[in-house]
Amino acid sequence: MAGSLPPCVVDCGTGYTKLGYAGNTEPQFIVPSCIAIRESAKVVDQAQRKVLRGVDDLDFFIGDEAIDKPTYATKWPIRHGIIEDWDLMERFMEHVIFKYLRAEPEDHYFLMTEPPLNTPENREYLAEIMFESFNVPGLYIAVQAVLALAASWTSRQVGERTLTGIIIDSGDGVTHAIPVAEGYVIGSCIKHIPIAGRDITYFIQQLLREREVGIPPEQSLETAKAIKVKTDGEWAGLGGGEMGLHASPLPSPCAHLLPLPASSP
Repeated sequence: MAGSLPPCVVDCGTGYTKLGYAGNTEPQFIVPSCIAIRESAKVVDQAQRKVLRGVDDLDFFIGDEAIDKPTYATKWPIRHGIIEDWDLMERFMEHVIFKYLRAEPEDHYFLMTEPPLNTPENREYLAEIMFESFNVPGLYIAVQAVLALAASWTSRQVGERTLTGIIIDSGDGVTHAIPVAEGYVIGSCIKHIPIAGRDITYFIQQLLREREVGIPPEQSLETAKAIKVKTDGEWAGLGGGEMGLHASPLPSPCAHLLPLPASSP
């Protein structure tokens, strides 16, 4: 059965998760990589605590539904590109597969991504979850930078296709410069910067708090995100990292040019 159905592709990032089926030109869904779990009240009785814990395991939301959910705590299982809370990540993947992809994991191969500096322990843990919890028939875990080079083939002639290059990957939580030679990541030359889209959003939010008095505090974060996406798209020709891909189509890199000051004679 798995050979006759398209593989599922899941790209988990710090801020957003892209998912869909192999063969499509773009992801079917782009959802925030967050999960909302209920903040249970303290229970004295041990038996009642066990019952509530079992109910809470099924009472959660992911993606846009998880943001600003009353009486729920919003958690982000991925930090700076690395999965830190595996229990929440397993529940997140459960909704990704059954609610969004609407797939039976036993019937599909899975292609998943990992950051360039991912540890072998994290890779093994991800494989353990996919094989033991979801019973997938096959799993391939690829570095995001290598897949980015492969994706560039769609716009190149056959003779120009290559898996060698330098990838600048700036998402929501981390920025990497990754050299790739013939499909192999040169790990010793990777440059890692723990600054990315989310830090820019928080910086804009802080500026709004200092300079704008008419913005309600509960709306400042969304306003900062909107400003980031708008200014990135208009001036830099970029889509604001993962947020830009989610919010609007990417403009042409040459659509907006910044005027340079005239040089002095």
